[in-house]
Amino acid sequence: MPSVYLYIPNIIGYFRIIINFIAFAVCYSNKALFAVLYFFSFVLDGVDGWFARKFNQASTFGAVLDMVTDRVSTACLLALLSQFYRPGLVFLILLGLDITSHWFQMYSSFLSGKTSHKDVKHTGNWLLKLYYGYRPFMAFCCVSCEVLYIILFLFADEKSTSLLSACKGLLNQSPIIILVFISTLVGWAVKQVTNVIQMKTAADACVVYDLKRSKRKA
Repeated sequence: MPSVYLYIPNIIGYFRIIINFIAFAVCYSNKALFAVLYFFSFVLDGVDGWFARKFNQASTFGAVLDMVTDRVSTACLLALLSQFYRPGLVFLILLGLDITSHWFQMYSSFLSGKTSHKDVKHTGNWLLKLYYGYRPFMAFCCVSCEVLYIILFLFADEKSTSLLSACKGLLNQSPIIILVFISTLVGWAVKQVTNVIQMKTAADACVVYDLKRSKRKA
């Protein structure tokens, strides 16, 4: 039986890390290459999930590796965007929300004894259930979010630009770019709402765990 470290999905995960290193190494000198490499790494995130299901090689290590790679790569891109646009605080807030939401979700899942942070069957929120329960919807939101950030990166000037002005400028581009921009904006907005709901739901789960533990001690 092969070591978990050598599972096909996890090997793909290591490859994603290498691609991201290369992407961010050339992000200032070659924006187009960065965009291609970054998006390719993101696509591999879905590929490794397929391999995990196909060969029954899902693992806790793989899930954590996946999430850490996703969060770090997105965080680095948001940090870059905060340098190019005003107010940069917008992107830093998004960075904080992304990490906090997923960390709370992972930890609350661990406390609840769940095998996956995507197990939200017992939550009462319909949007969270739809997000994790219907893969095409989740894929749309995630892809929209990353593609929107890539678009903003590609259209960023060397000088600090107003984010609002940049968005208005994108609406003056070709119809295809406008369509992609608006579509990704919708998916991005839904994902941010989902992140907020996820953070609150997971925080509530942590509080409930604390209350139950206090009662047991009493």
